[in-house]
Amino acid sequence: MRVTTAAAAVLAVLAWGEVEHWRSSRRWLGTSRHGAGPDAVVVLGYRNRGTRANAVNRWRVRAGLRSRTPGARLILTGGAVAGPVPEATVMAAYARGARGYDGPLLTETASRTTWENVVNVVPLIEDAGRIVVVSHALHAEKARVCLWRTRPDLAARLARGREYRFGEWILAKPALAVAGRRRLRALLSPPR
Repeated sequence: MRVTTAAAAVLAVLAWGEVEHWRSSRRWLGTSRHGAGPDAVVVLGYRNRGTRANAVNRWRVRAGLRSRTPGARLILTGGAVAGPVPEATVMAAYARGARGYDGPLLTETASRTTWENVVNVVPLIEDAGRIVVVSHALHAEKARVCLWRTRPDLAARLARGREYRFGEWILAKPALAVAGRRRLRALLSPPR
């Protein structure tokens, strides 16, 4: 009985993580396509301690590549937050070297926070037809909220990426959902 109850509890937590990520991947999207240029896929970096892409940044690059439409620009963003090389540079080397990506690629290497990621990529997405933000679903949602707060004209072009896949990162999704919901709540709360 205890084993069954424990297994049911674990399954419920995993299912909750899946649902939270699925829902988050569909929120704060735009409804228009006004830019003259190609679509832009913005991949948010994660703390990279070394000179090679860590597992999270490798996954984010792969999710960014699968989110592209034909002709879309891949924009990698992130500064040297936890290591000597900017996250965007590390991700670009992974995209080109390990993934064989040879399409249009831009990097933004100064940002240290999600807010800075969004603000610093604005010049790179001004003319984009559609804008896709890629990270884990709740982090991408946070970045979309930041874009709505800073540039609603660009946020109106936000489209869903393909970062959410059922079962992918299933064990991490509950913890990511808890942390992501807390950060979103803080961002969306009215100032005191």
